Amino acid sequence: MNGKWEGATKIQLAREILGEAIDDLEGTPNLELALRVYGHQSPVTPTYQDCDDTKLEVEFGQDNFGRIKNFINRVEPKGTTPIARSLEAAAGDFPDKNARNIIILITDGLEACDQFPCEVAAKLKAKDINVTPFVVGLGIDLKYLNEFDCIGRFYEASTLQSFKKVMKSVILDALNNTTAQINLNDIHAKPTETNTTVFLYKAGTKELKYTFMHTMNFKNQPDTIVVIDPSIQYDMVVNTLPQVTVEGLKLYKGQHNILPADCPQGMLKVRIKGPTKTSNVKVRVSQKGKAVTLNVQDIDLIQRYIVGEYDLEILTLPRIYKKNVKITQSQHTYIDIPGSGLLDYRATKPIVGQLFLLNDQDETAEWVCDFAQDETMGKFYLQPGKYKVVYRWSESVSTDYTAQKSFTIKPGGNTTINL
Repeated sequence: MNGKWEGATKIQLAREILGEAIDDLEGTPNLELALRVYGHQSPVTPTYQDCDDTKLEVEFGQDNFGRIKNFINRVEPKGTTPIARSLEAAAGDFPDKNARNIIILITDGLEACDQFPCEVAAKLKAKDINVTPFVVGLGIDLKYLNEFDCIGRFYEASTLQSFKKVMKSVILDALNNTTAQINLNDIHAKPTETNTTVFLYKAGTKELKYTFMHTMNFKNQPDTIVVIDPSIQYDMVVNTLPQVTVEGLKLYKGQHNILPADCPQGMLKVRIKGPTKTSNVKVRVSQKGKAVTLNVQDIDLIQRYIVGEYDLEILTLPRIYKKNVKITQSQHTYIDIPGSGLLDYRATKPIVGQLFLLNDQDETAEWVCDFAQDETMGKFYLQPGKYKVVYRWSESVSTDYTAQKSFTIKPGGNTTINL
């Protein structure tokens, strides 16, 4: 705790945050606090560490907030980290086994003595001692998180700001034993989907109550949420493409609640294969058979969609249409298109004109775009193929001045025509 952390020592910052937390708790009904400290009495030497250095410094009481703050403000970290022994001793500190007994363990290190916290947790459970600690780790390497898995719920505080948020979350969790997790289920009914914003509305209204970015915890399970009011029902909107809505969700007070939504997703990517003159292409995506635009994504961008079939309009010149594109669970669907070529046109006078794609199979021509009126030059990025331009000078007053010119576009190539 003497180590530097964001411009101060960890103990200095811990004093500040814990002081604020204790102030917030003062006045809470039916609440008693106590303070046990370890590693503060005997200094560690090259040949000795005192693994019994753990002590109940302030006993449980309803009016001891000031005593706890005063001790925190003057205690100095000196010794080792006997987490297991401290937990075992703390379980015996509670005066009433029938009360809801909570331990909040704050540490910047791992067990340093001869015992294992997991064994202590098992012993306490065997003795019917119902104590589940909240473990707040200050700057602990994430690879060690599993060492706290058997003790209780772990909160990782890697920054000062996250430490403040974690302490508020822990206290809310400790005071309110109603918790929830949002399960975004795949096609196998397993909660594997994540990284999506979730809105919770008061049921039947547009009154937004909570906004969460769905997160998996270090166990790769949906994270536990402790700030939801269980007194009302909710409509949950999951901001996938398309959105998924679940109505009338009810939370049960004093329990851990599961809020499920079926959100199986796969990935779509449209790619340009081969040489091209531009990769600045958009892709319009709609659900199969629906005219409404669901999303417009960039070429070469991976975007997640709910499992199903979609229609694509790739905004090249001319347009490329892909119907009934299948998105499957956790898989990438790739759509490949050829690269474009560049048409550069120039005229001696301003022109009006239109550009057409010629069909190799017959003599039909597909309109591609109009030329900018009254311009003498311009350029288009076109898909490979045979084209023709139909045009005349803008100042002409006779149809007889209609002219046309054919040309070919190759991927990554330049084509210049003079009109």
